[in-house]
Amino acid sequence: MTPSDEPGVTAGQAGFRNEGIRTLLATFEHGDPEAVLRLRDILGDLKQSAFGVFLFIAILPAFIPIPGLGGAVSGPLTMLIGLQMLVGLRKPWVPDFIGNRGPRRSTGQRFVSKIAPLLRWLDRLLKPRLAWVLDALPGHAFTGVLLLLTGLLLSLPIPFTNYLFGVVLLFFALALLERDGGLMLLCWIAAAASIVAFGVTSDQLVELLQHWWAKLT
Repeated sequence: MTPSDEPGVTAGQAGFRNEGIRTLLATFEHGDPEAVLRLRDILGDLKQSAFGVFLFIAILPAFIPIPGLGGAVSGPLTMLIGLQMLVGLRKPWVPDFIGNRGPRRSTGQRFVSKIAPLLRWLDRLLKPRLAWVLDALPGHAFTGVLLLLTGLLLSLPIPFTNYLFGVVLLFFALALLERDGGLMLLCWIAAAASIVAFGVTSDQLVELLQHWWAKLT
């Protein structure tokens, strides 16, 4: 059966063969562009791809060209995902005040259309492999740590970093969607480098840590 013959896959998706990317596209494809896609509804029937879809939706605000807004939304959501992976959850838990909200369908459609060439290129490269990177508890938890730290940096007003962290997190989302441990290893390297480069030199992070320490002491 070819992709265009499969249920729910339109001719416009025929160039995509991997189930994770197809799941992502199907999330935004049909319906009223002004309809709000509630996160709880989107994640309800997903299993292995749930964290990937959740992360993809979480980082959408990071690409909105309004200083401070994107990171203030995407950062905490990414931290929530990272924390859940760190403690070993295999499917996201979404509190009501988050689960009952979500992006407009048109927002997802515009973003997906912009990265469609990248998705088509990656679709030919990505595949399930190195399952231990994704499924073994140490790998699952380490991904959570990196998402937690990257989300923290994204939430801080560090100039010119929203797009950088957003792209790194986009690849995390695709690695989770496609169950590609090889891509996840590259994500680990990119995230660790970003954390070292911007975390260690960030005055905002130092101030935040000092503020937290003052509250604890």
